[in-house]
Amino acid sequence: MNLHEYLNFLSYTKTLEELWDAHCRQMAKYGFDRLLYGYTQYRTATSLGDPEDFVILTNHCSDYLEGFLQSGLYFHAPMLKWALNNEGAASWSMIRDMMSSGVMTPEELKVYEFNKSCGVTDGYTVSFNSVSMRTKGAISLAAREHTQEEVDAVWEEHGDDILLMNNVAHLKILTLPYNAPNRALTKRQREALQWVGDGKTTQDIALLMGLTSATVEKHLRLAREALSVETTAQAVLKAALQNQMFVMEA
Repeated sequence: MNLHEYLNFLSYTKTLEELWDAHCRQMAKYGFDRLLYGYTQYRTATSLGDPEDFVILTNHCSDYLEGFLQSGLYFHAPMLKWALNNEGAASWSMIRDMMSSGVMTPEELKVYEFNKSCGVTDGYTVSFNSVSMRTKGAISLAAREHTQEEVDAVWEEHGDDILLMNNVAHLKILTLPYNAPNRALTKRQREALQWVGDGKTTQDIALLMGLTSATVEKHLRLAREALSVETTAQAVLKAALQNQMFVMEA
């Protein structure tokens, strides 16, 4: 797809799966064959929040994800640190400059060596505009079959278009339902939370759903457990942030 066709596609896609498959194929046309998108709404001064609450989309292999994400290496990645303090796009030549100047910390060097062992050394990072201090989104675009010089040449020619496509994809992702692993709500749990969000009492919800109050309480309790929160108010907020409430079925 050309730029116009791709932006039109993004405007109408209804699922993350459909969007991500198309985005991976679109970026591969520019040589970026391994992508890792991440977004958090729970950032603090010292943390990015619970990793299980991150929105993570990727086509990296499971071994890479286990080493980079699940082991916590990502927190010390130089390009992630750049993304947390900047917006826009940055070449991974920055990492080479850090290596040559000897300014990398031991933790950053560990990330560098791991990425090098996996062939993730050349590419670009895009850091998206944040809507609040607690949110941050970024995507790494790795080009395993190209040198950084070749990647930089591609960016020089097509960088504006690539940046635009990633920005629009990010904005679209924020509107689509995302079910974190083991945290998806059932239809009944979602419906009960939606009625709570509308200000209904347990008794009201029982009448509206044709259930007993005890069954409604059970659905709300299971929703809290699925979302790993303590109160129903927190469950309503988190479900809304994940676009699991008041959404049309795809």
